[in-house]
Amino acid sequence: MSATATLIVVLIVVVLLVPAAIVVGVQAARRRRLRQTFGPEYDRVVADTGNRTEAEKELLERTKRHAQLELKPLSPESRTRYSAAWEEVQIRFVDDPKEAVSTADELVTRLIAERGYPTGDYDERLADLSVEHAATLEHYRSAHDISRRSRDGQAETEDLRQALVHYRALFADLLGEDPVAHTTHPDTTESSR
Repeated sequence: MSATATLIVVLIVVVLLVPAAIVVGVQAARRRRLRQTFGPEYDRVVADTGNRTEAEKELLERTKRHAQLELKPLSPESRTRYSAAWEEVQIRFVDDPKEAVSTADELVTRLIAERGYPTGDYDERLADLSVEHAATLEHYRSAHDISRRSRDGQAETEDLRQALVHYRALFADLLGEDPVAHTTHPDTTESSR
């Protein structure tokens, strides 16, 4: 093979490898960004879809949908009002754990709505929340599951306490602060820290 032919082959290989390397690099950067944004939710969606490409497509769609939401921060007055309402939920837990968990679910849903997230379909709500609140999303799933079991009469007091702890994690994340940072209630707050 002549030097010219070798040079042509090398150039063709380089021309083919450079775009492939760029594509691989872009995919790796996108994957890293999605993993950072979604944390454990990334792995959950990959497992649910069984296909990394489909999972990443789903997560990118969530990001696009989320960007279209008109999210708003809470006013200081709203924060104070929600913190007081949360403290009442925790106090009520002592006398009526089932009702406290039901109220916590309603309070979290109201907070989600006030922040600007749609609250219709539960799965869509999870998808929308996953973009900014992925770190506490598993808490929400667990709390919601326990709350559902409670309505069916299948949750014990310890389950209900755990539900309240889980709701509190998402509630604090959405609120932007611990709802009762300056008080303690032994039945629910000690184990949530």
